[in-house]
Amino acid sequence: MQKICIFPRICRTVLAKSQCKILVNNVVAFEKPLGWRIIQQRTFSGQKNQHREKSTAHITPWQWILLVIPATSFGLGCWQVQRKKWKEDLIANLQVKTTQNPAELPDNLDDLTDLEYRPVIIRGTFLHEKELYMGPRSFIQHGDAQSKSGVFSKQGNTVGYNVITPLKLEGREEIILVNRGWVPRNRLNPATRSAGQIPNTVQLIGIVRLNENRPQFSPESKGDHFLYRDLGRMCSITGANPYFVDAVEASTVPEGPIGGQTRITVRNEHLSYIITWFSLSAATVFVWYRQILKRKPF
Repeated sequence: MQKICIFPRICRTVLAKSQCKILVNNVVAFEKPLGWRIIQQRTFSGQKNQHREKSTAHITPWQWILLVIPATSFGLGCWQVQRKKWKEDLIANLQVKTTQNPAELPDNLDDLTDLEYRPVIIRGTFLHEKELYMGPRSFIQHGDAQSKSGVFSKQGNTVGYNVITPLKLEGREEIILVNRGWVPRNRLNPATRSAGQIPNTVQLIGIVRLNENRPQFSPESKGDHFLYRDLGRMCSITGANPYFVDAVEASTVPEGPIGGQTRITVRNEHLSYIITWFSLSAATVFVWYRQILKRKPF
């Protein structure tokens, strides 16, 4: 009866006494849970917002700056992905160039600067008395080159020198430098491989190479021994023009240097760099999230 009193006029004019009691009971029954749900929802959402504000309020500007580390390492990882693709394209391009059909030596030798790693046909006579040596070098094996040549006196002798010999071109006055190939250290003296010192006119295929800059921390070359392809100094000693080719493996003669010593492999370690940078980025993000954002010690 006390609940019906809150709607006295409505109950007298519209509904009977019994109907009014049912209506009021229903309103009260539904009104209380509904209001409780609204209040409860507002309370929970307010707690979540307060928790979110508390989780970020204690982060100092210096701690935000620490996110530069994962961001930078992630950027370096993306850069290494691009570098890896560039290096793979470069290696594939070099392999295609060295396997093309050999072209005739151009009349203007200056055109060789645009033909690096391209094979060319060369005819001329070697000037063996002016040969130079570049090394020490490891032997580059192509196919069964070791079994085709007789320069190996015993197995395991794979450290030696490349023999660089001036060649006077047939019917021309120019002289170019030819890397005839590799010989072991104990056959460096021409007298130990006299059968391979061809005196007649030869025809060979050579891979065009350009000048090589001095490697960092590399000492200066002395005498007729060179550590790298220093065309300026090689030409000043031999009187050759500044053009250089590597004889291919097929140009190897018995008891002579082993050709095919062109290195077309380029160092490609970008995959390991990619893994390193991305791993560093992920690890530093995880540490920042756990230690600074969540305040959870390890």
